[in-house]
Amino acid sequence: MDAAEYCREIEAYLCQRNEGNLVRISGPAFDLVCNWARQGIPIKVAYQGIDRHLQRIEHKGPRRRPVRIEFCEADVRDAFDAWRRAVGVRLSGTAAGDESDDETVAPSKRRSPLLAHLARAISRLTALRTGPAVSSEWDVMLDGVVRRLDALQAGARSARGDARDAIIAELAALDASLLEAACQQLDATASAGVAREAEQELAPFAARMPAAAYQDALRRATDRLVRDKLALPQLMID
Repeated sequence: MDAAEYCREIEAYLCQRNEGNLVRISGPAFDLVCNWARQGIPIKVAYQGIDRHLQRIEHKGPRRRPVRIEFCEADVRDAFDAWRRAVGVRLSGTAAGDESDDETVAPSKRRSPLLAHLARAISRLTALRTGPAVSSEWDVMLDGVVRRLDALQAGARSARGDARDAIIAELAALDASLLEAACQQLDATASAGVAREAEQELAPFAARMPAAAYQDALRRATDRLVRDKLALPQLMID
C-alpha cells in the first residue's frame, strides 16, 4: 500500500468513526498521515489510535463536531509504540526522527496490578465462551485457563518476590498454551491471512533487521494478530 492509498484508507475509516461525516485529509493533514505510512505504522495500529482518541472523547459526552485526524496524532503514536514493544522492532533515526538505529525498544516499565490483571483476563475469557461458533475443544481450553486463573487469584493479592515471579511465569506459560490452541482454531485461509498481514506489518522494517530479529518479530506480530482476531487477552505481564 503506497502513502496515498494509506491516506485514503485512513480518511475512509475516520469518516466511518465520525458517523458518516466526511473530514477530508488534505494539506498538512495529508502530509501527517503520509508520514505515518513512511514510518511504517501499520494501518490497523493507526485505526487503534483513532479509536482510542474517539473513545476518550465519547467518554466525556456526545461529540458536537467531527474529529479531525490531526487530533489523533498522539494516540496513533502511542498505539505504534505499544505495537513496537509487543513485536520488538527498532526505528531508524530517519524514520523515527528522534531515535537511533542502535536503540532498542524498551519494555514498558508500568506493571499491571496482578489481581486486577487476573480479573480482567478471567472476564474476557469468560465472555468468549458465550460467543457464537465456539468449538467444544476451544471451550474446554478456555474453561481450563479460566479455572487456573481463578486459582491464581487467591495468592495474587499478597504475592511478593519469588511468589509473584512464580505467578508471572505461570501466566506466561498459560499465555503460550492459549495462543497455540488459538492458532488451531483458524482455518487454512485465516492462517494464511494472518501470516500475510504479519509480513506486511513488518515490511517497512525487514530490510534493516537481522534475520533472527526479523523471525522473532514475525512470530510476535503473528501472535498479536491471532490474539486480536480471537479477542484474546494477554495473560503474561511484561
